[in-house]
Order: sequence, then C-alpha cells, then structure tokens
Amino acid sequence: MDEKSSMNRPSIPARVAPPLMLATWSFSASGCTSAWSSLAGGGGSLDAVCTAARAAESDPTVDSVGYGGFPDATGRMSLDGCVMTAPNRCGSVCAVAHHLHVADLARMVMERTSHVMLAGDGADHFADALGIPRSQLLSAGARAAWRKWLAGEAPATRTDPGGDSRERHVPHDTIGVLAIDTHGVMAGACSTSGLPFKLAGRVGDSPIPGHGLYVDPEAGGAVATGNGELIMGVSGSFLAVECIRRGATPSAAVQEVLQRIERVYQPAAHHQVGIIALAPDGRWSAGALRFGFVVTVADESGVRLVSPEHVLHPEGPSAL
Repeated sequence: MDEKSSMNRPSIPARVAPPLMLATWSFSASGCTSAWSSLAGGGGSLDAVCTAARAAESDPTVDSVGYGGFPDATGRMSLDGCVMTAPNRCGSVCAVAHHLHVADLARMVMERTSHVMLAGDGADHFADALGIPRSQLLSAGARAAWRKWLAGEAPATRTDPGGDSRERHVPHDTIGVLAIDTHGVMAGACSTSGLPFKLAGRVGDSPIPGHGLYVDPEAGGAVATGNGELIMGVSGSFLAVECIRRGATPSAAVQEVLQRIERVYQPAAHHQVGIIALAPDGRWSAGALRFGFVVTVADESGVRLVSPEHVLHPEGPSAL
C-alpha cells in the first residue's frame, strides 16, 4: 500500500453498528431506497451516500439540488458538492456549471487528487479530463421560476413531493446524507444548487468540510441544511461532531448547534436550519430552528420519514 492510500484509509470503529442511512428532507427517500439494498448487503457507505445524492441531482422536481435546482440572479446554474469519510479523506467541488453529479465529482477529487476542493471552471475541466460528459443543468421549470423572480414574483413555497404536512420550506435545502455500512465505516455526502437566485459567485456551506458536512470515524458525522450562511458562521457540522467527541449525546450536540446559531444570529422568522448528528455506534438525533424539517431514515425496518427530535421554536411560524 502506498503512503497516500495508507494516509487516506478511514479507521474502523471497535463497535460495529447495524447499517443505517440518514438524509435531509423527504425528497431523499427515493435515493435512500435505491441505495439501501446494496448497503444492507455489505456494500460501502460511500457508494450508498453517492447513490442517494445522484437520485436527487437527477430529479427535476427537487428545486434545490441538481437539475431541478434554481439558478443564480443571472439565470446561470451552479452546483456544489462534498463527500467525506474522515478528516483526511474528503473531496469537494463548488460553482460547477456543466456537470450534474457533483457528489460523484467530489469523490473523484478525493480519490484521484491530493486536493480537497476544486472550484468553477477548474472543477468542470477536471470532469472533462475524466471523460465525464457535460450536461444542461437548467431545467425548464427552473428557468420559468427565474423569469417569475425577475418579474418580481417570489418563488412559491410548497410541501415537498413525497412529503407530508410536517415538511415545508422555501427552496434553500441541501440533500445531506450519512451512512454506516456493515463494516462500521461511516460516510457522508452533500449536494445542492445553493440559495435560489443568489448573487453570482455565492457559495454556501454545502461543499465546505466542517460546515454542511463533517465525518470523523472516531467521533461521528453530521450534515446540515437550510440557510447556509447561518451554518457557516458556526461551522455547524464540525461543531456537532466535536460535541460528540467531548462526550455529548447526538441529541445534546444538535441542541448545542441550534442554540449557537440562535445566539450568534438571532435568525429571522423565515430562516431555517436542520441538522442531523450521528455517532459511530448508530445513535443519532436531528433538530431544526423551526417546524418544517424532516429526516429520511433507512434501516432494517425500511425507509421512512421522521420528525426531528428538537425544534428550537416549535411555537413560532414554520419556515415558509
């Protein structure tokens, strides 16, 4: 084994948890369903999270990820993605304009280069060099939504396809996925089109390790979704994992992140953050600033939607 392979190999926890997938929002359910049979049968956690991300990236009805995602203020699409299995084994891309499956592309950055993040034209040229065909990223529906926005109409709020009355959002929602495989290896992935109608060049939390996604096999993993700027200022996913490392339960870790965001930002009524924290032994928790966030869970009992354990402002308005 060469030096780089040895350095990048994730450690295996002493206690092996049953296989498990956790993902943000109801639209991740189809991808988790696609990935589950392989994960339960001994497949790798990194393959599983990338499979789930690809499904959302290809779905034109998901207006915050991939092909269905809304463009920036100029009408140009850009995508961000990240994968991670350990602090020394992560990859990321941001401001990708011509390639759809950015979680897979982030994995290639991790596995085929000595870098962590590639941005913009550099990320697209890297994909070109690997022989990945270019894709049209702006769907007809997203183009129509952008034109309405230009005309002064705000994007409509909605309940997610396949969701239920617990889940509502404006389209600012990342797919974040965590998985533990039968060997006890944890992996995570994020993919997003970013804030709808953002300023050209804006990059949020999703592609930045420690912000939208963090995995450390010694301590746990976390993914975050919602208004990225709120997550970035507190390194939300890193903070959750560090709380677990210090001995906190995933439940207490989630509460710490939400309380930190509340203290730092005093979020407005329309701001939303959802977070999932997972310990290496399979214990997990989720929370949100406000009503409206749900978690997709895939385990030996099947694939289902679960409300978060913690909602910081359950008495207030949902983040509509």
